[in-house]
Amino acid sequence: MKVYISVDLEGVSGATSWSSTNLGDIEHGPIAREMTLEAVAACKGAVKAGATEIYIKDAHDSGRNMDLSMFPKEAKIIFGWEQSPASMVCGLDSSFDALMFVGYHSPAGSNGNPLSHTMNRRNNTVKFNGKIASEFLIHAYYAQSLGVPSVFISGDRALCGHVHEYDPNITAVAVKEGLGNATINLAPELAQEQIREGAYDALMNKDKCHLEVPCPIELEINFKDHFDALRASFYPGMKMINDYTVSYTAKDMKDLMTARMFVL
Repeated sequence: MKVYISVDLEGVSGATSWSSTNLGDIEHGPIAREMTLEAVAACKGAVKAGATEIYIKDAHDSGRNMDLSMFPKEAKIIFGWEQSPASMVCGLDSSFDALMFVGYHSPAGSNGNPLSHTMNRRNNTVKFNGKIASEFLIHAYYAQSLGVPSVFISGDRALCGHVHEYDPNITAVAVKEGLGNATINLAPELAQEQIREGAYDALMNKDKCHLEVPCPIELEINFKDHFDALRASFYPGMKMINDYTVSYTAKDMKDLMTARMFVL
């Protein structure tokens, strides 16, 4: 069994401030360690479930946050960015049996996490066919278009609810929840234990998971600054809805992911 794990930081236990998300900041070290340990927990659960090949993408900001030395021998860790439309799941292809997400967070336009955003902090909302889209949904749809099911996610509680709107069979582990500009977090030991067990259960039941990818998909982005919307409007096929909002109708996920790469 070949498994891909995409790991972000804003959804791990303890991540609360934007400064903790920046490589080199004094707050970053402890959160990056927890990011690593939660990824390792998912990896161990996958190995227990029978995974023999595991690719783990450091999918936060620099792409160089996790401690390579902490992973088991079955893991191959992807650092840095390929600069392709696949973004947070670069290297994923149809040879993988399952996709898992660790440390993911609520999308822009929601209050589930003080660090809620979608891809960057330059937009207010990203929508697919009129509904708020998350980084999970963007990459899960892409994976499904390749025939790879998304089976597991960990992150904030509101994100887990968002995921189950699209597929209630995806195993979701909430390690934190937002409380205004604060967070309520599981102790790391418990968070890692639940992720490890959840990853195992998810892979044992992976055949139950399936996302329906809409076609076509209308991508709508509402930017915080009008000049970002103006810039995006020059992408071929992109329409300007108002001074802050653009829209693009993609024929498939590859088309959408390419448009997103250049405008968001």
